[in-house]
Amino acid sequence: MRRALGSVRARATLGATLVVAVALIAAGTAVLLSLWSNLSGQASTQAERTARTVAADLAAGTAYDQLSLDDDDKPVQVVDPAGRLVAASEDLERISGTGVEAVRPQAVTGDTGSPESTADDDSLSTGEIDDDVSFTDGSATVDGDEADYRFAAVRVEVDGEGTLTVYAGAPLSAEQSAVSTALTVMLIGFPLLLGVVAGVTWLVTRRALRPVEGIRAEMAEITASEDLARRVPVPDTHDEVARLARTTNETLAALETSVERQRRFVADASHELRSPIASLRTQLEVGAAHPELLDVDGAVEDTVRLQRLAADLLLLARLDAGERPADARVDLAGLVREQVEGRAGVTLEAAAGVEVAGSRGQLGRLVANLLDNAQRHARSAVTVDVRREGERAVVEVADDGDGVPEGDRERVFERFVRLDDARSRDDGGAGLGLAIARDVAVRHGGTLTVGEAATGGALFGLRLPVA
Repeated sequence: MRRALGSVRARATLGATLVVAVALIAAGTAVLLSLWSNLSGQASTQAERTARTVAADLAAGTAYDQLSLDDDDKPVQVVDPAGRLVAASEDLERISGTGVEAVRPQAVTGDTGSPESTADDDSLSTGEIDDDVSFTDGSATVDGDEADYRFAAVRVEVDGEGTLTVYAGAPLSAEQSAVSTALTVMLIGFPLLLGVVAGVTWLVTRRALRPVEGIRAEMAEITASEDLARRVPVPDTHDEVARLARTTNETLAALETSVERQRRFVADASHELRSPIASLRTQLEVGAAHPELLDVDGAVEDTVRLQRLAADLLLLARLDAGERPADARVDLAGLVREQVEGRAGVTLEAAAGVEVAGSRGQLGRLVANLLDNAQRHARSAVTVDVRREGERAVVEVADDGDGVPEGDRERVFERFVRLDDARSRDDGGAGLGLAIARDVAVRHGGTLTVGEAATGGALFGLRLPVA
């Protein structure tokens, strides 16, 4: 049961059915109340009409035994000021709800309740019928038939008799029958309607969620097969499910790219590490067998190269892990000046007061990598310019080498990428320097691009937000 209710389709069906059920109950209750109110109002009108007809006859001087009280088998009572029944319907056998339970007129002897005895009720004059009417509910048995009635009470002033009260009833059977019929229809129809709503909702949600099930099944197969080249089906609609499918495919594409990049990274790293390790091992093995042939300088060089490569890989791993740079203020001009110091053929033009926020160590590594790359490919000179442009700090490193072909200006920032021989006169670099520089720039909210210098060589432009 819990598993069944755990599906979106089951919850949607249950929710829609409950909402419709509440709406139907509220609407049905309102209909029944309105129906009862309207029909009860009609009964009140009928009872009042009958009571006023009898009151009019009394006001005209009609004797009690001459009153027409047996029309339509409606119970009628006429009560004198003393509360005695002076006239009633002939077939009336029992009555309740009027306050007078007598069904046969009583013989009047002695004081009949003349107008003098009702001096406290001076609102009516002789022959006048009171405009006010009161209603009560009760029951009566007329000619053996028992039923519920709505009673109307009307007062009339009669000469010589005082203020008489006429009670006339109108049956509530029509109202009760109508309400009972309506209730029966609702009790039968509402469950059927709820069943239809539940069935339609179940089918509609099944159709609407079918693409979602397709996406789930495909994702499950992708997870099982670990084939990130597969994509989930995109329904031919323009709704949220289609957008979900497209977003899922975009996520899969990004994940595939990331995994492929990671695989290439591991493969390239293994390849780059293999060369210095193999060279170092060979030198050590030769040195162990023939100490006089040990190339200490070569072993040290391979060790340094291996150390630098390990440091580069560690920094890239930290950057890939999302390591946030520090928020310290860094004097960019001073930092560049420190990196330029001691480098032959490098000219610096730095404006004062150019500060950025970030990690001094990472930014120093960025500038050092740019300078190393420029010196590696320059023929004779490297020019460095540090300045501020609006809200950006700019560092430009230009060399007079062969430059970077326009089609390769993004490839140079990929990891382990080294261009052709025209630009490969390096000293054992692994192709990670520019990749690290680009990643550090992006982590600091900046950009790093490459273009053509005025001398024809490469121009690397770093732009960072000022502190």
